[in-house]
Amino acid sequence: MFRCLCSSVRLVTFLCLFAAPLFAGDAPPVEAPGMKSLFNGKDMNNWDGDPRLWSVKDGTIHGETTVENAAQGNTFLIWKDGRTRDFELRLSFRCNATNNSGIQYRSKHIIEGNPSNKWVVRGYQHEIRNELTFPEVAGFIYDEGGKRGRICNVGEVVKWDREGKHVTSPVLIDQDGFRKTFKLDDWNDVIIEANGHHMRHFMNGVQLIDCQDDELNALTDGILALQLHAGKPMWAEYKNLRIRELESR
Repeated sequence: MFRCLCSSVRLVTFLCLFAAPLFAGDAPPVEAPGMKSLFNGKDMNNWDGDPRLWSVKDGTIHGETTVENAAQGNTFLIWKDGRTRDFELRLSFRCNATNNSGIQYRSKHIIEGNPSNKWVVRGYQHEIRNELTFPEVAGFIYDEGGKRGRICNVGEVVKWDREGKHVTSPVLIDQDGFRKTFKLDDWNDVIIEANGHHMRHFMNGVQLIDCQDDELNALTDGILALQLHAGKPMWAEYKNLRIRELESR
């Protein structure tokens, strides 16, 4: 009887392990009390963007391009009430699949060069997409306006230095794991944590990327903004935006 019971326990444990997705990343940080809200759900106070394209809809920040109101290049809604140095940002997003959006952080507002678009931003971008097939998925770091392209793809543990990019560990999450994690056509919860040269992205409770950026021109401070991409008409929505400063490591 005892031998049968032990065998049953081992079988149940084995089945449980393979019934749930196995992820190699860290658990997300627990939300601290007193985070600063970035959006009041009513108006664009403390935000600046193209008024043709950005609005408040049903308590969310709603960005949308159409054939009649197209983006004149990638354009951004810029948070005007603070900066992103060492921080933890939390928000929820949803979008359609015709084009991609992004969350800019530690970025720079580019004033010159395009008089028809006063809201150009360059820097780190947390990619926003409504797709399930690697590598075209939400969560990677893109060098918006820079030369490095995809700084860290979803699933990667990466270290950058003067010699370039080094993938230093097995994947945090794979294609099957992402499909189990991402909510297509629905709200997805994001955490962006940046402290010193170390950045981590989480989605729906799962770590997507881990990036140590020691490249010569690595960004350590800058603005926060939300993107609408040029090209095909698209929409993206954001809600529950909140932030806190972290003690520098």
